[in-house]
Amino acid sequence: MGQITQAVSPRDNSRAQAFSTPSMKVPDSFDGPKAHKLRGFIQSCQLIFHNDPANFFSDRKKVLDSTSFLDGRSGKWVEQSLSNISNEGPLYILNNWNLFETQLFSLFGDPNEARKAEKELENLRIKESGNVSFYIAYF
Repeated sequence: MGQITQAVSPRDNSRAQAFSTPSMKVPDSFDGPKAHKLRGFIQSCQLIFHNDPANFFSDRKKVLDSTSFLDGRSGKWVEQSLSNISNEGPLYILNNWNLFETQLFSLFGDPNEARKAEKELENLRIKESGNVSFYIAYF
């Protein structure tokens, strides 16, 4: 497993080991203040979950492994939950991926994300020399 981790990413092996799967990049750390990076962090985690369902068989496993990539403000936020790690209730944040994801977006996401996307769509214009596939990929 250690060799796979080294091949996947030069990051700290202790953090990446649980998250590394062949041919998958570990998520970039998310620290909180850059809300625009949260969606990418969540998507990276979900790709890994779907690529290795045998390893990420429970919400608790998904949440706990994901928390190792939270730093700064988001890391401090999750530390509070870790103090009750023995709680096994289904509505406890460390046992419920959907609740964990919702809380991350509530606390660290961009509250104007939908409006910004609408505005970008309203202002979307394809230049004469523009490439349609670029615009499709962008939106």
